[in-house]
Amino acid sequence: MELVFVKPGYRSVFCMDELLEKDEANGKTKRKRRNTMPERKVVLEDKELPKAWYNVLADLPKPLPPVLHPATKEPVKPEDLLPIFPMPLIEQEMSPKRWIEIPEEVLKVYALYRPSPLYRAYSLEKALGTSARIYYKNESFSPPGSHKPNTAIAQAYYNKAAGVKRIATETGAGQWGSALAYGCSMFGIKCTIYMVRISYEQKPYRRILAQTWGAEMFRSPSNRTNFGRKILEEDPECSGSLGMAISEAVEDAATHDDTKYSIGSCLNHVLLHQTIVGLETEKQLEKIGEKPDVMIGCVGGGSNFSGFFLPFVPRKLSGDDIRFVAVEPKACPTLTRGPYRFDYGDTAGMAPILKMFTLGHSFIPPPIHAGGLRYHGDAPILCHLVNLGLVEARAYHQREVFEAALLFTRTEGFLPAPETAHATKAVIDEAKDAKPGKVIVFNHSGHGFFDLGAYQAYFEGKLKDYEYPQEKIEEALKLLPEVKEA
Repeated sequence: MELVFVKPGYRSVFCMDELLEKDEANGKTKRKRRNTMPERKVVLEDKELPKAWYNVLADLPKPLPPVLHPATKEPVKPEDLLPIFPMPLIEQEMSPKRWIEIPEEVLKVYALYRPSPLYRAYSLEKALGTSARIYYKNESFSPPGSHKPNTAIAQAYYNKAAGVKRIATETGAGQWGSALAYGCSMFGIKCTIYMVRISYEQKPYRRILAQTWGAEMFRSPSNRTNFGRKILEEDPECSGSLGMAISEAVEDAATHDDTKYSIGSCLNHVLLHQTIVGLETEKQLEKIGEKPDVMIGCVGGGSNFSGFFLPFVPRKLSGDDIRFVAVEPKACPTLTRGPYRFDYGDTAGMAPILKMFTLGHSFIPPPIHAGGLRYHGDAPILCHLVNLGLVEARAYHQREVFEAALLFTRTEGFLPAPETAHATKAVIDEAKDAKPGKVIVFNHSGHGFFDLGAYQAYFEGKLKDYEYPQEKIEEALKLLPEVKEA
């Protein structure tokens, strides 16, 4: 006997199985009951950890548009990037190789928390009354609590190998900053972090976490850089933006011989390192005989979602009916409302010029609680795939996102970060109208333990929805660099 859900074909989380047991003393058979559990998660062994990252540049149906030098507007050469990146990362950024071997030293640190589990969301399925099968890759088990260390560890390793003494970076919500602080601590490198002011004040615990790993943290815009001082002179109360923090970190790196710059999203080598997530997911789904119909992830700069779905791109190009869905806030609608244009990667115009969907490098986002999704652009690889029609995008308001997060927490038990909750909202919408047997897989990119202030604001009715005005987008786009396209 077993208990079943209302929807046929789905076992309860707890199943009552009858067990026949023979009593040898009197020859009679007794009936006992035992509780059994369906498999809730798929776990790979340590030896199954992927040994190489996947580089989608080898399989793109059309070449990626070039990265341009901010001064000359000509395609960048490797030597142009040397002031801010070590050569091994520059080589990865431009490599045409399909597979890049993961160094043994990086694998050893990965093994502290990888492979990460793939969960079946039985309880969420039941609550929704869906006939879909929902799976989530849980990246919240890393020491900093998100997917970010997958590239932070690699970047720290390559900088250490190149003799770099200090790394400067930016962070929005603090997930990237704390991850790089962790990665640097693993390899004995100093770490300087410029944290967007509004998040610095909203999310002090991620800042403190980064400091426990030895990083120094500064509110951005700051008085430590020429660019930061310029912004503060114009607006002493500026809440900051990721583009501003990037400008400060790049300036710091470019003006100190012992320092390089590190970025947590957008660039090719970052997405490359994150493919460890999708490669594990691929192995886990194969173990249980599943093929994804739709893969979903939240998008700010594009690293977690891209690392999750990129290993599956060859399947789609070969004809598999699989959808990739990128989810962003309506307060920062880069993919859903921005044009596909060349733009600077930072506010000051010091970073390379990338072709991407953009809201303009002067974009200053509203202070929504998904701080990691407030960047004016997105990863060129992701934008290229959206432009080719291989990836679709959608946007949500923050209150409906928090509502979805609470449903997930009250069924599956894990508290998602506000960024991750955007993906959760899209999963719920997909599942409600799903055809029987549809397989939905999403990336649970980070936990929300350091975002309890945001949840408190939701409970107290203080969160406001904000849709970015079209006139502000049009105003910012006037400042885009003039680039002649081939």
